[in-house]
Amino acid sequence: MKSEELQRLTASEPLTLEQEYAMQHSWREDADKCTFIVLDAEKWQAQPAATEESCMVGDVNLFLTDRGDPSLGEIEVMIAEPSCRGKGFGTEAVLMMLSYGGDAQTDDE
Repeated sequence: MKSEELQRLTASEPLTLEQEYAMQHSWREDADKCTFIVLDAEKWQAQPAATEESCMVGDVNLFLTDRGDPSLGEIEVMIAEPSCRGKGFGTEAVLMMLSYGGDAQTDDE
């Protein structure tokens, strides 16, 4: 999130490393948020020595907006890597998050 363009597009402020870790920790502990990192699977599979970090293209988030009704929520997706935009990563990430959220809701019933 050091990119000024990403900060502008996501209405985000730059964070220190400590602030970033604190935010990640709070999201992990919060029952009404879920975040997954979006990876470029083709890059991951094509380069056996590739690290997850080098294959990251963005993230997808699920926010449950009404604790009384777990079927209500909001999804947001960010494809941070400009070269990966317009290639279907965002669409696939949103569809997968919808499926995950629906499955999680079914498990809770």
